[in-house]
Amino acid sequence: MTLLKWAAIAFVISLVAGGLGFTGIASGASSIARILFGLFLVLAIIIVVIALAIGQAVF
Repeated sequence: MTLLKWAAIAFVISLVAGGLGFTGIASGASSIARILFGLFLVLAIIIVVIALAIGQAVF
């Protein structure tokens, strides 16, 4: 959940910076948000696959 929270924070920073005209900061924050969200998705998929393979419910 922490990766998703940090991705959301970077996304909000990107939106605010883009709205104020700071395109360099918005681009950097957008890249960070995209990377963190991708890592979150990969880790979530791996955890679900492992849980299904073991046969136990993670949630």
